[in-house]
This record gives sequence, C-alpha cells and structure tokens, in this order.
Amino acid sequence: MKIVIPGGTGQVGTVLKRALSAAGHDVVVLSRRPRQRDEVHWDGATPGPWVEEIDGSDVVVNLAGRSVNCRYTPANLREMMDSRVHSARVVGEAIAAAARPPRVWLQMSTATVYAHRYDAPNDEATGVIGGTEPDAPGYWAYSVDIAKAWEREQETADTPDTRKVALRAAMVMSPDSGGVFDVLLRLARLGLGGPVAGGAQYVSWIHDQDFVRAVEFLIARDDTTGPVNLAAPAPLPHRDFMRALRSAWGVPVGLPATRWMAEVGAFALRSDTELLLKSRRVVPGRLLDAGFTFGRPDWPAAADDLVRRLRSRGVR
Repeated sequence: MKIVIPGGTGQVGTVLKRALSAAGHDVVVLSRRPRQRDEVHWDGATPGPWVEEIDGSDVVVNLAGRSVNCRYTPANLREMMDSRVHSARVVGEAIAAAARPPRVWLQMSTATVYAHRYDAPNDEATGVIGGTEPDAPGYWAYSVDIAKAWEREQETADTPDTRKVALRAAMVMSPDSGGVFDVLLRLARLGLGGPVAGGAQYVSWIHDQDFVRAVEFLIARDDTTGPVNLAAPAPLPHRDFMRALRSAWGVPVGLPATRWMAEVGAFALRSDTELLLKSRRVVPGRLLDAGFTFGRPDWPAAADDLVRRLRSRGVR
C-alpha cells in the first residue's frame, strides 16, 4: 500500500514510518523541512504539489500538529490549535479533490479530550468529554477545545469515498530519543521519578508496538469509523506508573514532588504541568470490542520491554 503521513517526522511518526516501511509499504512523509527522499514539502495549511501524493494513495495518517511539550502560553496554545485545525482541513480538501481518493483517513487526535477524573475510566461510548471540570485549571479547557476542533475538521470534511477514523491516542511510549518515555526515564534515573502532587492522577499510555498494530488493525477493518481510543487497557495512578518505571531501570528511590515543585520543574523544562497533573483514565473500548489484542497491556511488562530495547542500543 501507499501510505501518506502528514507531519510524520516527530516521535510518533518515526515509530509508524519505521514499522510500516519494514512491512513493505510505500510510505511518504509530508514535512515542513524534508530531509530524505521519501519526504515531501508542505506547509500544513495550503495546497501544493504535495496533494499529488494524496491522490492515488491507499491510506492517509495525519499526525500534523505543534508539539504539546511546551509552555502553555496563549501564543503556544493558539499555535497548537491552528497547526492541528489547518492541517486537518487542508488534508480533507486534498482528499475531497483527489481523482482517486484514499480508502481510509486516520486523523490523529488525543486522549486529552476526556475529562480530568479519578472515579471511572473513559471509553468512547460513556467517557466524559472535558472542559468543565470544577477542580481543573481553566486553561486546561483550551486543550479540550483543540481536540474537539481537530476532530470536527475531519468529521465535517466532504470525503464520501474515504473512511474516517479519529485516533484518540494516549502517550505513545517508545525508546526513541526525545519522546515522552525518554523524558520520564531521565527523571527516574536522576532520582526524581517519585509521585507528583500525591500521584493519584491516572496515566494513560500505549506501547509503541501496540500503537503500530492498532493503526494497522484500523486500516484493515472497513467497518470502523469515528473516534477510537488508542490506549492500553490498564491505565494506572501516576505513583504506580513511576514505581514500575523505576523498577524497570533499577532505581530504588524516586523523590516525590508537590504541585508547586512540579510547576518549577515544568518551567525549567519549558513544558507544562498539565502533562503530569491531568488524570487521563482512558480505556480502548472500541478496539477491545472489535477483537484487538494488546501485546503489552500492562505497564510493568511494557516498561521492562522498553528498557531492554533501550539498553540493547548501548544506553546505560
């Protein structure tokens, strides 16, 4: 198959491109700064020669959007919104105009669309969409607005011959440099991998190989449309998540951090505490109902595998 991945040069795109290319597919990445032969320039907002890659392709997996690993300033939040909405819109326009449109369009979304909650898991059927939680900072609602606007662009695109799926993805854990696992493991290795603000908030995640397998599964299933949660079936509290990560690396102790300490640390790392403090208790209802089987459903075994792969590359 020919698979086009707009915004495929980030961590998730690297994971997906590597796996799909290894499986024998013709993978083309659309990038603002193409560096390889299989990368084609686009600006993520306007049509251009890149639309020829869409026309005649089999699958489009749109991952484009500004990284959320930044300070949530008004300017950065606006850029996060615009980069997602504009790229989804122009991809939809390219598919609509194609003489031979792809049969499926997988659009990246985020598990952040769900409410900050501890009481029950969020699946696609009964999950609570966030934005109005009384115990959450007001600006967290804007992240939910971004997710809803992102999905709305795909939903309203006039692409009757192309099946559409929104990937409400949790944090994708891979041993690649610069990803979320790399950041969390670095904190654990420094002895800073203890619970943050008590550690009761839930962490939703997905092993990189399960993410790839879920994408392949959704490409193959012609009966699946709309939002699908890409998350392991066993989210767990932050304190347990970090304990398992420390155990996988062999770090005996992780210093806890209060909320204000997390704010200071996030400021120093030019990131935001929402990534640590929001309780994302998300489960993959539709994947499980469709018969998908996770290879790494539980975090301790997944963390062990990621550490083993990292150490096989010579990291100590």
